Amino acid sequence: MKRFFSSIISYLVLATALVACGSNVKLQDVPVEDRSASSSQADADAAAAAARGVAPVQIGASDASVAGPANTARIIYFDFDSFVVKPEFQSVIEAHGRYLNANKSRRMAIEGHTDESGGREYNLALGQKRAEAVRRALGLLGVTDSQVEAVSFGKEKPAVAGFDQESMARNRRAELNYR
Repeated sequence: MKRFFSSIISYLVLATALVACGSNVKLQDVPVEDRSASSSQADADAAAAAARGVAPVQIGASDASVAGPANTARIIYFDFDSFVVKPEFQSVIEAHGRYLNANKSRRMAIEGHTDESGGREYNLALGQKRAEAVRRALGLLGVTDSQVEAVSFGKEKPAVAGFDQESMARNRRAELNYR
């Protein structure tokens, strides 16, 4: 009898733990915030950050020194559902490899992107594999790991809006951005 009650209590504790660990958050329905603040709001945010001693981050700086090698593409395109660097982009990788080897203090972020097909998690993983493939190719050319960071945006930052084959092909890419 004692064993029967201890079994029931064990099952109740297990069931309670499983219910407590459950979540009703839907991963596919992530709220999106509009962060394109008006210029007065942006100015107020910058002033508040300066008052706290925080320097604003400059995204997309127009300084020519961050451009990387001259007359060289910064985007590498991939085939559908692939993270293999195509032979036609090998010269682009070699040019960036030479530049990074000549400028050891320079840093690069490789952003992996995908088209709209596939789920969020799959596309994040595929984007990471694309960025890592370019990072490995640069590593084979002598670029140190400390100079290159591979990140994935999946399908979150499309270059071209649309669901036609041309638009989707333009979104399957890795972007090379210098810091």
